[in-house]
Amino acid sequence: MSIDLTFGGRVKVPLIVAPMFLTSNPPMAIAACSRGVIGSYPAHATRTREIFADWLVETEEGLSQYDSPAPFAVNLVVHPTNERYPGDLELCAKHKVPIILTSKGAPEDAFGRIHEWGGVAFHDVASARHAEKAVAAGADAVIAVCAGAGGHTGTINPFALINEIREVTDKPIILAGGMSTGRDILAAQAMGASMGYFGTRFIATEECLADEEQRRIMIECTAKDVFFSAALDGAPANWLRPTLIEAGLDPDDIPAYSKGMSVINPKKMEGRYTRIKSAGHGVGMIKSVERTSDLCDQIILEYEVAKTEFGKFIGAPGQVSAAPAV
Repeated sequence: MSIDLTFGGRVKVPLIVAPMFLTSNPPMAIAACSRGVIGSYPAHATRTREIFADWLVETEEGLSQYDSPAPFAVNLVVHPTNERYPGDLELCAKHKVPIILTSKGAPEDAFGRIHEWGGVAFHDVASARHAEKAVAAGADAVIAVCAGAGGHTGTINPFALINEIREVTDKPIILAGGMSTGRDILAAQAMGASMGYFGTRFIATEECLADEEQRRIMIECTAKDVFFSAALDGAPANWLRPTLIEAGLDPDDIPAYSKGMSVINPKKMEGRYTRIKSAGHGVGMIKSVERTSDLCDQIILEYEVAKTEFGKFIGAPGQVSAAPAV
């Protein structure tokens, strides 16, 4: 199935605002969609299925106030260990959510159910093998989670990962990891991706669920403050070093890997995860608290300027020079 990633021209820039646990919410998604950017949130960020149902209604009502907004997306953890998955999937079916961002497993029945109501499924992958399995199961596009992404992250360089994925599928690739600007989206497209996937860049927005302290930390941190480790919960992830220290942990004593299992005592971590924050390598581009709509407008402008400037750069035969600053 061929996908129109502009969704009938409603998407003004090829970008998805990533679903972030305890950060993304309906107001943030609505604000992004109103500007022509795909907004999203994770179903499992709500404490109950009833709250998730309320979020879906709030999103639909909010978007109904705009003329041709971009579609919204919901993240579903489609793994048997997620007890809420079947019920959350059926709520998405009831509301005919246009885009489902699936992660942790790639069951064929999930993709089939999404297609039944006319939705499309974009699936998280961190390797070419993951991409191959997802496409075989029916995913419409893959989200290439590369090194530098916030939260649970991939570990492969984006150039290498896109090249390897392109060898196993011609499905659209949505690139995630360390990107922050409209110029980054164009660079991703030059590499072979179809869209960008920004999470960290939107953490300090007015609408998100981050509190003032988290927003302050995001503004103060840069890429050097991002600490990679799989030792906290057994999965590769990027954490903010200052928040680890504030929670009583010494980053110098935490290994990068722990043979697939956490080396941090879960009982000792009770209460600490509310203080430990995650971010990707793009955190240094957060300079202030902004409205989501204003940030989307800025990214769209950056993207358009980048297309114009780089069009001039590559259009000069025989010219060799530094790429223009945009």
